[in-house]
Amino acid sequence: MRVWRTLLSVALIVWLIDLATKIWAVNFLSSRANVRVIGDLFQLTFVRNPGAAFSFATGATFILTFFSILVLSVILYFLPKITSKGWAVVLGLVMGGILGNLSDRVFREPGFFRGHVIDWMQLPHWPIFNIADSAIVVAALISMILSIRNISPIQQTSEK
Repeated sequence: MRVWRTLLSVALIVWLIDLATKIWAVNFLSSRANVRVIGDLFQLTFVRNPGAAFSFATGATFILTFFSILVLSVILYFLPKITSKGWAVVLGLVMGGILGNLSDRVFREPGFFRGHVIDWMQLPHWPIFNIADSAIVVAALISMILSIRNISPIQQTSEK
């Protein structure tokens, strides 16, 4: 069963949607104050984030970039071995999310491997986030469900 196509397709879709929405956010939101979409429940707020989730490790952008590359390398290493379509979706979401934020770290200001990630969605009592962050969170939730259901990412084939 070849599920690598699913993984790569999900990753590409997440990456492209993240890229498109960040371009939109830079062009539309960077010069505006908060845009209330649903009152205080959901707002559009433009932020350039030098750190990770919850603004953690704001001074370690370079390290976060290399960690992202390491995780991508591990996903690519296991890519041909994955047999579960559910796990392919999970890893595709993670890969797309990493590629989205890594693109910012590599190509945005203040410089190569030190770029700030564009965040633009805001919920109450939650850090401002983007599509890439959302994909990674959804991947974590799906992975918990798959783990609870005891679905392995790699099915061992029995030889006779």
